[in-house]
Amino acid sequence: MSKLEDFLTAKDEEKIVEAIRLAENKTSGEIRVHIEKNCTKDILEHTMEVFHYLKMDNTKQQNGVLIYVAIENKSFMIYGDVGINNVVDNEFWNTTRDVISSHFKKGDFANGLITGIEKAGNELAKYFPWLHGDTNELENTISKG
Repeated sequence: MSKLEDFLTAKDEEKIVEAIRLAENKTSGEIRVHIEKNCTKDILEHTMEVFHYLKMDNTKQQNGVLIYVAIENKSFMIYGDVGINNVVDNEFWNTTRDVISSHFKKGDFANGLITGIEKAGNELAKYFPWLHGDTNELENTISKG
Protein backbone atom coordinates (compact mmCIF):
# COMPACT_ATOMS: atom_id res chain seq x y z
CA MET A 1 0.00 0.00 0.00
CA SER A 2 1.62 3.24 -1.03
CA LYS A 3 -1.18 5.69 -1.65
CA LEU A 4 -2.07 7.96 1.20
CA GLU A 5 -5.69 8.00 0.08
CA ASP A 6 -5.93 4.21 0.30
CA PHE A 7 -4.70 3.89 3.87
CA LEU A 8 -8.08 4.72 5.42
CA THR A 9 -11.55 4.97 3.92
CA ALA A 10 -13.66 8.08 4.43
CA LYS A 11 -15.79 6.05 6.86
CA ASP A 12 -12.64 5.00 8.77
CA GLU A 13 -11.58 8.63 9.03
CA GLU A 14 -15.01 9.60 10.40
CA LYS A 15 -14.73 6.88 13.05
CA ILE A 16 -11.24 8.05 14.03
CA VAL A 17 -12.35 11.67 14.35
CA GLU A 18 -15.29 10.51 16.48
CA ALA A 19 -12.89 8.49 18.67
CA ILE A 20 -10.82 11.65 19.20
CA ARG A 21 -13.93 13.62 20.14
CA LEU A 22 -15.08 10.96 22.61
CA ALA A 23 -11.61 10.58 24.15
CA GLU A 24 -11.32 14.33 24.62
CA ASN A 25 -14.68 14.38 26.43
CA LYS A 26 -12.83 12.68 29.31
CA THR A 27 -9.66 14.75 29.35
CA SER A 28 -8.32 18.23 28.84
CA GLY A 29 -5.60 16.55 26.75
CA GLU A 30 -5.56 17.07 23.00
CA ILE A 31 -5.11 14.14 20.61
CA ARG A 32 -4.27 14.40 16.92
CA VAL A 33 -3.48 11.89 14.17
CA HIS A 34 -1.14 12.75 11.31
CA ILE A 35 -0.61 10.43 8.34
CA GLU A 36 2.09 10.66 5.69
CA LYS A 37 3.12 8.49 2.78
CA ASN A 38 6.66 8.07 4.09
CA CYS A 39 9.24 9.51 6.43
CA THR A 40 12.67 10.15 4.95
CA LYS A 41 14.44 11.12 8.18
CA ASP A 42 14.54 10.04 11.80
CA ILE A 43 10.92 9.34 12.74
CA LEU A 44 11.17 10.89 16.22
CA GLU A 45 12.75 14.05 14.85
CA HIS A 46 10.11 14.31 12.13
CA THR A 47 7.25 13.60 14.54
CA MET A 48 8.47 16.46 16.74
CA GLU A 49 8.52 18.74 13.66
CA VAL A 50 4.94 17.76 12.79
CA PHE A 51 3.93 18.25 16.43
CA HIS A 52 5.26 21.80 16.30
CA TYR A 53 3.83 22.47 12.81
CA LEU A 54 0.36 21.45 14.04
CA LYS A 55 0.84 23.83 17.01
CA MET A 56 0.34 20.98 19.44
CA ASP A 57 2.94 22.52 21.72
CA ASN A 58 0.67 25.53 22.28
CA THR A 59 -1.88 23.89 24.58
CA LYS A 60 -2.49 25.49 27.96
CA GLN A 61 -1.43 22.44 30.00
CA GLN A 62 1.14 21.18 27.48
CA ASN A 63 -0.86 17.96 27.17
CA GLY A 64 -1.08 17.27 23.47
CA VAL A 65 -0.52 13.80 22.01
CA LEU A 66 0.30 13.17 18.36
CA ILE A 67 -0.04 9.76 16.74
CA TYR A 68 2.15 9.97 13.64
CA VAL A 69 1.95 7.29 10.92
CA ALA A 70 4.33 6.82 7.97
CA ILE A 71 2.55 4.38 5.66
CA GLU A 72 5.35 3.19 3.36
CA ASN A 73 7.80 2.96 6.25
CA LYS A 74 5.28 0.82 8.13
CA SER A 75 6.04 2.81 11.25
CA PHE A 76 4.33 5.06 13.71
CA MET A 77 5.25 7.20 16.67
CA ILE A 78 3.30 8.50 19.64
CA TYR A 79 4.61 11.81 20.87
CA GLY A 80 3.41 13.74 23.91
CA ASP A 81 4.10 17.24 25.09
CA VAL A 82 6.24 18.07 28.10
CA GLY A 83 3.27 18.47 30.46
CA ILE A 84 2.44 14.80 30.00
CA ASN A 85 6.00 13.57 30.18
CA ASN A 86 6.49 15.42 33.46
CA VAL A 87 3.83 13.29 35.20
CA VAL A 88 3.75 9.87 33.52
CA ASP A 89 6.19 6.97 33.30
CA ASN A 90 7.23 5.08 30.15
CA GLU A 91 4.50 2.49 30.64
CA PHE A 92 1.97 5.22 29.80
CA TRP A 93 3.36 5.34 26.24
CA ASN A 94 4.20 1.65 25.92
CA THR A 95 0.67 0.42 26.55
CA THR A 96 -0.79 2.77 23.93
CA ARG A 97 1.96 1.82 21.47
CA ASP A 98 1.33 -1.89 22.02
CA VAL A 99 -2.42 -1.54 21.44
CA ILE A 100 -1.87 0.26 18.14
CA SER A 101 0.90 -2.10 17.06
CA SER A 102 -1.16 -5.24 17.62
CA HIS A 103 -3.85 -3.97 15.25
CA PHE A 104 -1.38 -2.61 12.68
CA LYS A 105 0.38 -5.99 12.46
CA LYS A 106 -2.94 -7.47 11.29
CA GLY A 107 -3.47 -4.68 8.76
CA ASP A 108 -6.31 -3.27 10.85
CA PHE A 109 -5.17 0.35 10.71
CA ALA A 110 -8.44 2.11 11.50
CA ASN A 111 -9.14 0.05 14.60
CA GLY A 112 -5.52 0.35 15.65
CA LEU A 113 -5.81 4.13 15.63
CA ILE A 114 -9.25 4.10 17.26
CA THR A 115 -8.14 1.76 20.04
CA GLY A 116 -4.94 3.75 20.55
CA ILE A 117 -6.90 7.00 20.77
CA GLU A 118 -9.27 5.44 23.30
CA LYS A 119 -6.34 4.13 25.36
CA ALA A 120 -4.53 7.48 25.24
CA GLY A 121 -7.72 9.31 26.22
CA ASN A 122 -8.33 7.03 29.18
CA GLU A 123 -4.74 7.38 30.35
CA LEU A 124 -4.73 11.16 29.89
CA ALA A 125 -7.95 11.42 31.91
CA LYS A 126 -6.09 10.08 34.96
CA TYR A 127 -3.64 12.99 34.90
CA PHE A 128 -5.57 15.62 32.96
CA PRO A 129 -9.29 15.11 33.65
CA TRP A 130 -11.85 17.13 31.76
CA LEU A 131 -13.09 19.95 33.93
CA HIS A 132 -16.08 22.21 33.48
CA GLY A 133 -15.06 25.03 31.17
CA ASP A 134 -12.34 23.10 29.33
CA THR A 135 -12.20 24.09 25.69
CA ASN A 136 -11.09 22.07 22.70
CA GLU A 137 -7.79 23.75 21.87
CA LEU A 138 -6.98 21.82 18.68
CA GLU A 139 -9.03 20.56 15.76
CA ASN A 140 -10.30 16.99 15.96
CA THR A 141 -9.16 16.13 12.47
CA ILE A 142 -6.71 13.83 10.77
CA SER A 143 -3.94 15.82 9.16
CA LYS A 144 -2.06 14.49 6.16
CA GLY A 145 1.25 15.40 4.65
